[in-house]
Amino acid sequence: MNKDINYFGIDISHLVFDVTDSNGNYNQFKNNPSGFKKFAKLLDKESHCVMEATGYYHYQLAYFLLENNIQVSVENPLAVKRFIQMKLSKIKTDKSDSKLICEYAQQVELKPWQGNSKHQIECLQMTRLLAVYTKQSTMLKNKLHGETVLGNPSKAVVSSLKRSLKHVKKELETIETKLLLLVKQVHQDVLTRIKSIPGIGDKTAIMLVVLTDGFDRFKSGSELCSYAGLTPIIRQSGSSVKGRPRISKIGNQKLRNLLFMCSFNACKYNKACREIYERIVAKGKSKKLALIAVCNKLLKQAFAIAKSGLIYEETYRSTLVKN
Repeated sequence: MNKDINYFGIDISHLVFDVTDSNGNYNQFKNNPSGFKKFAKLLDKESHCVMEATGYYHYQLAYFLLENNIQVSVENPLAVKRFIQMKLSKIKTDKSDSKLICEYAQQVELKPWQGNSKHQIECLQMTRLLAVYTKQSTMLKNKLHGETVLGNPSKAVVSSLKRSLKHVKKELETIETKLLLLVKQVHQDVLTRIKSIPGIGDKTAIMLVVLTDGFDRFKSGSELCSYAGLTPIIRQSGSSVKGRPRISKIGNQKLRNLLFMCSFNACKYNKACREIYERIVAKGKSKKLALIAVCNKLLKQAFAIAKSGLIYEETYRSTLVKN
């Protein structure tokens, strides 16, 4: 903790945000541009604002602070929650939470929040919309199947479902095309090289590049695996507790699910992944554990290729060759 810094713990909700600083001063502001400007009057170059990642509610304030050169950190809600639980506080209000977030800020090592570029924000918005449309498409297909297996399905219902499904598919194709063009504007080279990895298809390569911002936000493959929640957690204590190692699952679920789906093809067509899978299964380990290891290998291959300017080549032991 730097004693010269005035920390501001911020608890954000849909309409307002509560603030407590290092000196115990408390304020509440509206969660809109007008409230941001009023809050900014309390800040100077020695201020450090700390908040939780609360869905969408924290974004506008965080970007406002960033644009006004105010240091800001957006912390994992789980870390903040554990800290609050350790305090054994019997009071749970927005005011008390902002105070405890301020205390948290003074006792841990904070990482500055950098936000995303306008390009990255638009790409992420498109991926979220694609997820919605994909879910709608699946629901409509299931409903259509359910109606058609009836003995006497309603023609009006079936026709309506088919029209809706056709519309959703058209929107999916439109957004996918726009996302590809957007990604190519900034990450064409990385995208081309990632697609050279056996087991990673076109759509997966695009999602990998988008979710990692072209792999620019990570310093190592291990850090990226942690971000995806693929790192193992060892549960052992004394001689009695020896739990099986499990992946943390504390990370980007979308990225983790994406890699798991790719792992099946990677076991067939990616030599390094196939060797890992066969070695783990030969030791008597579960196939699921072997597939998780394949996910890790795929992600580390993608990171290495993205950072090195090389493409995949299985004839080389390192699986990389100069482009």
